[in-house]
Amino acid sequence: MAQCLAPSVQWQMRLTKSSMETSSMTSKMWNSFSLKQNKKGALKTSTKFRICASANGTINRMEDLLNLDVSPYTDKIIAEYICPQAIFKDPFRGGNNILVICDTYTPQGEPIPTNKRAKAAEIFSDPKVVDQVPWFGIEQEYTLLQPNVNWPLGWPTGGYPGPQGPYYCGAGADKSFGRDISDAHYKACLYAGINISGTNGEVMPGQWEFQVGPSVGIEAGDHIWCARYLLERITEQAGVVLTLDPKPIEAMREEGGFEVIKKAILNLSLRHKEHISAYGEGNERRLTGKHETASINQFSWGVANRGCSIRVGRDTEKAGKGYLEDRRPASNMDPYTVTGLLAETTILWEPSLEAEALAAQKLALNV
Repeated sequence: MAQCLAPSVQWQMRLTKSSMETSSMTSKMWNSFSLKQNKKGALKTSTKFRICASANGTINRMEDLLNLDVSPYTDKIIAEYICPQAIFKDPFRGGNNILVICDTYTPQGEPIPTNKRAKAAEIFSDPKVVDQVPWFGIEQEYTLLQPNVNWPLGWPTGGYPGPQGPYYCGAGADKSFGRDISDAHYKACLYAGINISGTNGEVMPGQWEFQVGPSVGIEAGDHIWCARYLLERITEQAGVVLTLDPKPIEAMREEGGFEVIKKAILNLSLRHKEHISAYGEGNERRLTGKHETASINQFSWGVANRGCSIRVGRDTEKAGKGYLEDRRPASNMDPYTVTGLLAETTILWEPSLEAEALAAQKLALNV
């Protein structure tokens, strides 16, 4: 069984026995996938179609793909072409079962509106970006809610918990709520091959975080996208509601990299509004300038300052190279949009000399 994870819809796809025997996932053609779509009040129906892939797993030409017509089953699917891009092991079914990240396209070969991966892939394939080997580390926060009442785990129904302090990385039945879900998700990610690098309880009861990376380029978005899906499945099994409501490039890691970091900060400051508009819905409720957040209306940076838009670690300042941390994205951000925009702004985009000079003066940066 191969389960496709696409920005607009998920399909359950089963390989026929003959195709399993005669071809592999890296062959030129994925033979005879069978799509089963079940509509309420209707019998299950199978539709066969083909997905064309090159030896490295990418699509050759859109015209090589056969049209997938599922209109008899649903009027909600607007993607008629799906292109496999990343494969992960399926931790729920085990064996040879896989999860597949797919790009989704219209019959005209254009990415559907929710397919943000296509634009990110275009940015990451630019030779200038490829040359810099951009690394990304993504911190994904999430909150676990009690079903029916939609109130965080560990909170009294209709009431509020005690003040912050004991819950962050806390242990104990009165401080940690949902650790079994966090641990199960961590193990599922490891099995799937996701580059998960840690987990921790957050400052609010019922709130957790996991980290993915460092990952290179488009891989960061693929891994966080699949990790979110696994988390949805695990919370489903646990009977808990999940909500998501609201780093670096090669030159930065080399000697003299701090100067490259400062140049990146300048560029980010000049495109602050554009980044904010792409960093997730409801972010204005989070970026208030309080509780270790920057103001959504003002760009700022600092060393070891959690209240800034961009934070630079003390170790980076001391070593003169390292990474920067963008603290503005919300937990519900689109990983492809954010990583692609960061690469575009810090590597590809060139401001005018006048704008750069004014920004440097305003931010007290000597570049």
